[in-house]
Amino acid sequence: MNNNDLLELLKRDSINIFSIKGLEEKINNGKKLRIKLGADPSKPDLHLGHSVILRKLRLFQELGHDVIFVIGDFTGMIGDPTGKNKTRPTLTLEETRKNGETYFEQVTKILDPNRTIIKYNSEWLDKLKFNDIINLTSKYTVARILERNDFSIRYHQNQSIGLHEMLYPLIQGYDSVALRANIEVGGTDQVFNLLVGRELQKDYQQEPQEVITFPLLRGLDGVEKMSKSLNNYISINESPHVMFEKCMKIPDHILLDYFQLTIDFDFEEAKNLIETDIRKAHYIYANEIVSLYHSKDEAINAEKKYKEITLNIIPSELNSIEIDYIKDMTLINVIRILGFATSNNEAKKLIIGKGIKINNIVIEDPFYKFTTDENVIISKGKSNYIRIIFNRIKERIK
Repeated sequence: MNNNDLLELLKRDSINIFSIKGLEEKINNGKKLRIKLGADPSKPDLHLGHSVILRKLRLFQELGHDVIFVIGDFTGMIGDPTGKNKTRPTLTLEETRKNGETYFEQVTKILDPNRTIIKYNSEWLDKLKFNDIINLTSKYTVARILERNDFSIRYHQNQSIGLHEMLYPLIQGYDSVALRANIEVGGTDQVFNLLVGRELQKDYQQEPQEVITFPLLRGLDGVEKMSKSLNNYISINESPHVMFEKCMKIPDHILLDYFQLTIDFDFEEAKNLIETDIRKAHYIYANEIVSLYHSKDEAINAEKKYKEITLNIIPSELNSIEIDYIKDMTLINVIRILGFATSNNEAKKLIIGKGIKINNIVIEDPFYKFTTDENVIISKGKSNYIRIIFNRIKERIK
């Protein structure tokens, strides 16, 4: 990878570059660059949607540049300024800080830890005085803020817009001023905010950052962008089994996007594979992802477990528990002993709802009793299997 290779790759895979000439000059001037990426800490998980950009940032690092990963603990207190997402809560500073604690460990699964700088934007935003805020707001007019698409839509639909929400783009843009960023990257939904940062740098007599936007990865619902708040995401910190299972649930019509944006895989080969054997394509993708964020051995084990569950095969390795056998012991009692339910009523509902199997056979009788002390395998749902070893209680001699 050299400067020309990086430029060509960015031109090919990005949606927009503001501006190409400025980017070329910055990359070719021989100076170490500061590339900024921001993330909201609504939940302490980074997902494959984030990896689309992180993988590109790793290429900058390979050429000797630094990546500044900004955790918006201060901006996270504002909540979601788009007006669309009703599920993202407004958080306290303590909550945003707590959620951000695991981010360094997660981003360095992709980024070089020696060239990755983690920053919380409360470090500089908390220090701003009221006259600083007035000065910041003087840089933009209400008319320009309303050019942001989601604000414009809400305004024309007579939906309320809080003043604190309108400050969001300015606050996020000020991050670039505070960090003297040379380049900022983000998704296509962040164009307005990224360009605000570029303009604010000019107002503060700084060289404006170049802005690069990348495509948004759609989530497991196949419609909305991958989002923690919408719970349609695959975390890069998932366990191997959960990660594999979620990868198998990626809708067929967007699987090619995942191949193209989240792993190193030949585009034409992936396209042909999807067109000829979509099931095989899912397995290959799931193996690639689990191997990338865990290991090849973990991927093999995750695939084995996934097949055992989906093919209704009892896993070869099971946890066992010993229970003293009492004649005509009820299934409800055993379910409670196993911790599958906390009450008789909850256990009864599980059985009636076909959520319990004995030796892979669904039991629907809430009054089921064990008439022998033979060992059995009981399962709840698709993945909770436990082998029951009954201990016969010897009759006491009177």
